[in-house]
Amino acid sequence: MAPAASAAPAQKQSASGKEKSFKDKDKPESVRNSNIVAAKAVADAVRTSLGPRGMDKMIQSGNGDVTITNDGATILNQMSVIHPTAKMLVELSKAQDIEAGDGTTTVVVMAGALLDAAQNLLQKGIHPTTISESFQGAAAQAEQILEEMSSPVSLDNDELLVKMATTSLNSKVVSQHSWLLAPMAVNSVKKIIDPATDTNVNLKMIKIVKKMGDTVEESELIDGALIDQKSMGRGGPVRVEKAKIGLIQFQLSPPKTDMENQVIISDYAQMDRALKEERQYLLDLCKQIKKAGCNVLLIQKSILRDAVNELSLHFLAKMKIMVVKDIEREDIEFYSRLLGCRPIASVDHFVAESLGSADLVEEISTGGDGKVIKVTGVQNPGHAVSILLRGSNKLVLEEADRSLHDALCVIRCLVKKKALLPGGGAPEMEVAVKLRQLAQAQHGAQQYCWRAFADALELVPYTLAENAGLSPIHTVTELRAQHANGNSDYGVNVRKGYVTDMREENVVQPLLVTLSAIKQAAECVRSILKIDDIVMAVR
Repeated sequence: MAPAASAAPAQKQSASGKEKSFKDKDKPESVRNSNIVAAKAVADAVRTSLGPRGMDKMIQSGNGDVTITNDGATILNQMSVIHPTAKMLVELSKAQDIEAGDGTTTVVVMAGALLDAAQNLLQKGIHPTTISESFQGAAAQAEQILEEMSSPVSLDNDELLVKMATTSLNSKVVSQHSWLLAPMAVNSVKKIIDPATDTNVNLKMIKIVKKMGDTVEESELIDGALIDQKSMGRGGPVRVEKAKIGLIQFQLSPPKTDMENQVIISDYAQMDRALKEERQYLLDLCKQIKKAGCNVLLIQKSILRDAVNELSLHFLAKMKIMVVKDIEREDIEFYSRLLGCRPIASVDHFVAESLGSADLVEEISTGGDGKVIKVTGVQNPGHAVSILLRGSNKLVLEEADRSLHDALCVIRCLVKKKALLPGGGAPEMEVAVKLRQLAQAQHGAQQYCWRAFADALELVPYTLAENAGLSPIHTVTELRAQHANGNSDYGVNVRKGYVTDMREENVVQPLLVTLSAIKQAAECVRSILKIDDIVMAVR
């Protein structure tokens, strides 16, 4: 009996070729596989939207809103993802969106390719930890290769910056307007930074105001402030020259009692007195504002009581003061920096020193009943700019806003790290070719892993070619041959349909985008490989 029992495990071992040390091995393997399959499904969903010839996705939300977009981060953000590992890829594209702003699709496609490679390695019986560490080493090596192939760029070279912004816009729905949006992005960033010293750009200081009507071509960059509100009218002025602007955070309305309290008025004399007091209180407030020399008043949005009531509007209109109410709380910093005024929290502090000044404040019509207030000739224009975006319908307008944000982020990447790479899948191919050579020097299983990492990166040029309708295998093989011969700037030219030098075609991208994409993708894949079980929490 005993010899037969001991023979059975021996047969088991020889059948699979791997040692079956204990039976529990199945669970971690199946969890890992299901994780990889789920994450790959997400990556495949956005893969078709990579590159200038990528397709767009139409996203319909529960309440019937429709979004048409090509931006990887937006697609994943709005997709309803249930699997916890697939959510990691959504977070990954968000991280790339925050860090670089562009390349959100690339990073997810890369992560999907690396997971595919990892799955093949796992089937060969290589331990997940070995794969994970090898990928980390390969990613660090990839960063060095990218640094070596990049070329420095000066922020004074406007032509080059515009080319970069155009490359970013090429893959978007509004690519035909890139001649207008790209220079707009470059100029707006250059207005708010000092190219010599700054290493980051605060994009909150570029305010984009979207208005329906007209086409994207009517959009303009305004060297001043745009306020997305109408003036309150009531006979007040709608155009003020040599404006003195006050930004207040208190309310121009009679004080109310607290929630639980009430004032009981028993006869009409008291009623009369209350109304008179109210009128006097408001008149004093308005006189104080007029005394400081203010003729344009911006009022912060208020929830507790009316920010401004009819009576005070009537007084202010008589005093020829233009009133704009409902300034959002998060825009307060923007306006105070741009207009040079201090936000004033109580009427006692309303003095001439707190006011900002501008040459002209006027209400302009934006077609239909939409109006915006335009402030030009401000005191210190160096801190913030405004962009008025137009679009024929809501979908185009929102996509233009997202595309412009991506273009701004590309310029921000250059300010952070002043170096550029050729586009069109060239950097990924170069890294793949170099890593293959370096893999020869590695030992044991690591060599396999490095090679797999290199093969995975080729999915980016492969997908670019596939989306452009070229033969992916021919294109990638041709590209690999060019890079092996030392032409590191060659990439997939989707317009001409073959492999060309990308720098001559003006397809360039910031170094930071690709650097961060490879780094983030490798980190995400490492953390997915390390998971061997999913446990449900109590609550």
